[in-house]
Amino acid sequence: MLYIWNIEKIIKSTLQEHNLDIDFVSNNNLTAPMSYNVSTNTINFHYLQVNGYMSKIRIKETDEDFVKIILYHEIGYYLTFKKHKHDLKTLMYGEEEEIANLKSIIETNAWEYGRTLVPEQLLESYDKVREEDGMLIRGL
Repeated sequence: MLYIWNIEKIIKSTLQEHNLDIDFVSNNNLTAPMSYNVSTNTINFHYLQVNGYMSKIRIKETDEDFVKIILYHEIGYYLTFKKHKHDLKTLMYGEEEEIANLKSIIETNAWEYGRTLVPEQLLESYDKVREEDGMLIRGL
């Protein structure tokens, strides 16, 4: 089991390695393992959710590398919002179909942009997590 300080260390070293100025904080109210908040430029994580997610997605990686993989996806959101000035008003006030379409674009971009930072030896696992995450979301 990974504890808060383990995850903080992984996040801090990964962000430093890529010279990214993103804050991070533990958030025990989070319903996902990690999330990126564009308004505060912060990655939030919930260590129990991270551990639960690791038990749902079976890949042959160390706990540290697994955390890096989900972190790269969250960094992908940072890169997405940095490269594309999405109209956040659409997410807040748009029509249902409009919101769903924009969320889909943002999610796809987050996975793709996050992948650009993944070390070669983790690419296969990153792609597998992406595939399994999609199945979890669809309830398969």
